[in-house]
Amino acid sequence: MSHSATVEGLYLAHHSWLNTWLRRRLGCPDSAADLAQDTFIRVLGARETPLLVEPRAFLATIAKRVLCNHYRRQDLERAYLEALAQLPEQVAPAEEERAIILQTLQELDSLLDGLPPQVKRAFLLCQLDGLGYAEIGRELGISIATVKRHLNKAAMRCYFAL
Repeated sequence: MSHSATVEGLYLAHHSWLNTWLRRRLGCPDSAADLAQDTFIRVLGARETPLLVEPRAFLATIAKRVLCNHYRRQDLERAYLEALAQLPEQVAPAEEERAIILQTLQELDSLLDGLPPQVKRAFLLCQLDGLGYAEIGRELGISIATVKRHLNKAAMRCYFAL
């Protein structure tokens, strides 16, 4: 049986259950439907679907990751909107620019996911705040050599993501 046929069978047998499971956690039927679709897109994107003894446990595991990413995106958007609210109206970006910036922030967050917090922080201080190695070292309480290692690690993550 082909991978897509396996995913189709999984979808037909368990989509309704997954949608209900997500709706109970989110309290929003529209978001639940979106995240259920995202879950199956991840399954479809996998090289192969393993032989599933417990398909609902498998789907729930993937859905929990999708849900976690959903909450992270919401937190990021909330923080961005709070930062925008602090800006004077005349320098605040237009709606289109806001959407582009938010999407870029979400992609950057996803790209840096899995790096140690201090590595992420060093990278963001360098790239977003424009701080130099010595300033980052003082901010984080680490040596310049450690700052360089952290920035190299983050840069390698970015390079290999491309």
